[in-house]
Amino acid sequence: MKRQKRDLGERAYAKGYQSGLTGKSRDNCPHIDGPIRQQWLGGWRDGRADQWDGYTGVSGIHRLGTN
Repeated sequence: MKRQKRDLGERAYAKGYQSGLTGKSRDNCPHIDGPIRQQWLGGWRDGRADQWDGYTGVSGIHRLGTN
């Protein structure tokens, strides 16, 4: 089994980051409650901050490898 499927927290962060980087609303979070939602929202916040700083496209992917 792939590591991505096993670690839901990292996967939620990555999906949230991608949503934030593309400018989507945080209301699009697919999780209702709990730590997975917090991971997704943390990724979304980081993605939005990177979008505002101009890290879009390939230059924004640098963050996904560090978490």
